[in-house]
Amino acid sequence: MRKTVTGLLAGVGLMLASGTSALAQELTIFWAEWDPANYLQELVNEYEAQTGVKVTVETTPWADFQTKAFTEFNAKGSAYDMVVGDSQWIGAASEAGHYVDLTDFFNKHKLNEVMAPATVKYYAEYPSNSGKYWSIPAEGDAVGWSYRKDWFEDPKEMEAFKAKYGYDLAPPKTWAEMRDIAEFFHRPDKKRYGIAIYTDNSYDGLVMGVENAIFSYGGELGDYQSYKVDGIINSEKNVKALEMYRELYGFTPPGWAKTFFVENNQAITENLAAMSMNYFAFFPALVNEASNPNAKVTGFFANPAGPGGEQFAALGGQGISIVSYSENQEEAMKFLEWFIKDETQKRWAELGGYTASAKVLESPEFQNATPYNKAFYETMFKVKDFWATPEYAELLIQMNQRIYPFVTAGEGTAKKVLDSLAADWNATFEKYGRHK
Repeated sequence: MRKTVTGLLAGVGLMLASGTSALAQELTIFWAEWDPANYLQELVNEYEAQTGVKVTVETTPWADFQTKAFTEFNAKGSAYDMVVGDSQWIGAASEAGHYVDLTDFFNKHKLNEVMAPATVKYYAEYPSNSGKYWSIPAEGDAVGWSYRKDWFEDPKEMEAFKAKYGYDLAPPKTWAEMRDIAEFFHRPDKKRYGIAIYTDNSYDGLVMGVENAIFSYGGELGDYQSYKVDGIINSEKNVKALEMYRELYGFTPPGWAKTFFVENNQAITENLAAMSMNYFAFFPALVNEASNPNAKVTGFFANPAGPGGEQFAALGGQGISIVSYSENQEEAMKFLEWFIKDETQKRWAELGGYTASAKVLESPEFQNATPYNKAFYETMFKVKDFWATPEYAELLIQMNQRIYPFVTAGEGTAKKVLDSLAADWNATFEKYGRHK
């Protein structure tokens, strides 16, 4: 029934309006189950009101999202017309022919100029620097931080902190300051802890957490064009970054060895930690008094700078792609033309979606709309991402397997861990013939 026409009256109305248009169809967008998908459904309801085309945002829990999407892709199924897929998928999905090539669309609408540069680089383009585009940046997201303003602004705490560390207690500007603050507030005897970081190694939680340190310490995961990793993933900068992440783990609440976005919001709502790492997409729950009793005293800051002054953050978020097996590609393309309009992007942001439109992000209206939007704006112009090659899942598993025992149990050294990871990744790229 999904492919049948919508209501007869809507179809007749559209025909009368256009004179030549066929009856309106339905479109289905597949995404994971979370608040941004609900915001997108609200947005596309307005598209239906304008065009008569019904758009349904079909969701599935995050744990099933990748499996369900690729099962449908590999079967060449037409259940979904579009998918808001993870940035890491773009290599696998484009090389396998699952996504429609949007390069002409991208260039026609000059989306390189319309969208924030980093979102184009990581959500849309593959291979890196190829000028080939497979997605439209849709839900911008990255890792940022929340913190307890009431703890930071307590006069006694401020006095004690300055006496111990020699500078004022405030949201950290560097990872070194963040380490000091985490240590200062870490008081297990009072069931109060310094910091909450990602440690879950099931998918990309722990890896993205560590990326926040690596990128801001001036490190990289490898050369995304030559696939060279030796001397890059195991560089001295990355060793220092991984050591810092391990040190911060020592200031987390007890039992923090398998935590991701749910637990990290709980660290703030349940009075566990002074600071907490999380995707910006989960911050709306922290300013909602119904879900966070500490909403009025919760603040936000962007990922701090490393020792050399570099300041980057791990990219989250997704682009929206047309599935090549869709029977409604023409209608899906019309939808994307509507989606990228300035007024649509502005409305997307008003509803709670994280637009990637540079114009909207830069507007004072957007930056002042929530307590975290300014930090989000600052972050989206300095994000970096994991490998997007088709074998990204193997690379992710290998990184999780190497760094998890070190971060959560102190097994080995950061140097040995990253040397081993470099060997793993070299072997993987050799297996897939990536080395030229």
